[in-house]
Formats: sequence, C-alpha cells, structure tokens
Amino acid sequence: MINIKKFECNMLSENCYIVSDETGECMIVDCGAYGPFEQKAIEDYINGNSLTPKLHVLTHAHFDHVLGCKFLHDTYGLQPVVCESDADTYKDVKKYAAEFGVTFNDEMPIIGRCVNDGDEVTFGNHTFKVIHTPGHSRGCVVYYSEEESTAFTGDTLFRGSIGRTDLPGGSMFQIIQSLRMLMQLPDNTVVLPGHGPETTIGKELASNPYLDR
Repeated sequence: MINIKKFECNMLSENCYIVSDETGECMIVDCGAYGPFEQKAIEDYINGNSLTPKLHVLTHAHFDHVLGCKFLHDTYGLQPVVCESDADTYKDVKKYAAEFGVTFNDEMPIIGRCVNDGDEVTFGNHTFKVIHTPGHSRGCVVYYSEEESTAFTGDTLFRGSIGRTDLPGGSMFQIIQSLRMLMQLPDNTVVLPGHGPETTIGKELASNPYLDR
C-alpha cells in the first residue's frame, strides 16, 4: 500500500507528490518547490517519516513542475526522470520560464533517465507504468499503478478540465486522443493532477465536458 502526500508549490499552485510505501522508500512526482519554505516543508516530511527518496519523476518539463529539481539533486542526489519527447523542453526551461516573467538562477541537474510509453519506474515494492499522453506538451506522461488504482496525470487531466494546448508543443488533437486512452482506465482509478484537487476516472467521465469513452 502506498502513502501519498501533496505539497502545493510556487506561484502557479503546482502539485508535488511524495509517494512512499512500507519499505520507507519514496518517489517524488513533479517537485516544483520554488523557495526555501516549500523546500523545507518537503525535507521535513521526508525526514519526519524516515523516508529514503529513490526517484524524482516528471509528468512533463514545464517550468512550474521542475523548479525543485536542483533542490532534490543537491539534497538527495536525484536526477529527474523525463519523457524523451520533453528532454529539450527541460534543457531550455529557463528560456520558457522567462517568457512567463519567471527567472531563476539554478543550474538544472542532468536528466537521469529518459522514459517512453510502456516503460516502468520502481521504488520500494511498487511499480508505475509510463503512459505517454502528448497534447499539453510533446512529452507529457502519466504514471499509473494498476495495483494501487492511482494515476499521476500531470497537466493532461484535471478535475472538470484538461490541460491547455496553446503552449509550444501543445496540440488539441493529441490531448483528446490521450484523454480517450486514459478513459479506458477503470472508473475507480484515483486521478492526482498537476494542479487542483484529486478526482477519479469515473467522476470525470460523468462530468468533464471534454471526455467520453
């Protein structure tokens, strides 16, 4: 069984998740921790629960989801796991951030691993499957555990909405195709998005105007 702790980070209220299991190992999803207060809250949670961080996985490489990469690298030696299709976006993230008026001086750590559709990431006794869901960016992915009925959907699927497609690499056609694929997951699958509250596949099918099966 996994435990999930959510931290709301930076000026865009981005969701960072720490996922741990009975082994004490944990996976961190989308660390957008921008300043020392947010970083300390994450570090205090990890230390307070005697966790050992093993992975930092990114659902995509937009700046609000990667602002804590250097913090995790410096503190725990973690290099981010990024979809291969978003590797260039990650490397140029400072340029993209500047277009939104956000500047930061951190040198981004080198990508530790590039993943593609169907790959798996593992920590402790748990494995998450990578589902490539382009549309919000070229390299958006979902991390899905069938065993835990849990999907970290990044900015592909929100409660009552979907990710914007007007940014570089975005495509409305692609995101609709990606969402149709996600809607094949069981209705009880818990959806943990990159912004906002959690939901389920079943709830979104019933109420989200962008979705059908």
